[in-house]
Amino acid sequence: MSSDPYSAKAKELPVESGLVRQDRKKLAGMLGSALASSYVLYHKTHAYHWNVTGAMFYSVHKLTDEQYQDLAVAIDEIAERIRAIGFAAPTGLAAYAEESVIKDVSGIPEAGEMIEELARDHQSVAASFRDIVEEAEKVGDVFTADLLTARIGVHEEASWMLNAMMVKSSD
Repeated sequence: MSSDPYSAKAKELPVESGLVRQDRKKLAGMLGSALASSYVLYHKTHAYHWNVTGAMFYSVHKLTDEQYQDLAVAIDEIAERIRAIGFAAPTGLAAYAEESVIKDVSGIPEAGEMIEELARDHQSVAASFRDIVEEAEKVGDVFTADLLTARIGVHEEASWMLNAMMVKSSD
């Protein structure tokens, strides 16, 4: 079996969208990384949602609920975009952990640390998506560019909301 998950001819779909195959293949690889990062962030957000305790329990529990549900939809959209441009969506949790810009959850930190970590993670994902948007625009894949541009906004807003929870009043 090839180490390139996008080289398997049996899984490649014929696509005549005006995008060159090599460009689609490169974007599929980049989208695979976006998928991996989104999946790891989904898992971490969900794990923190289950395990948060303390005075911030309710607000963190509710916010992470909204965020992991949004991430679940995004994961599906990204994977389906990979399929729509003709390639197999990557699979395997170990591969996702390796390919992600997000470090997998390895314990249960205090609520404040959870919030700070998730806020940084959302910023990291947003930053990593910018390179994909740039590549998609370069080759004329406006749908992929739009999809990830919208996701950048979602991740930046999620980071803002998380960071806002940590601001102490100056009274």
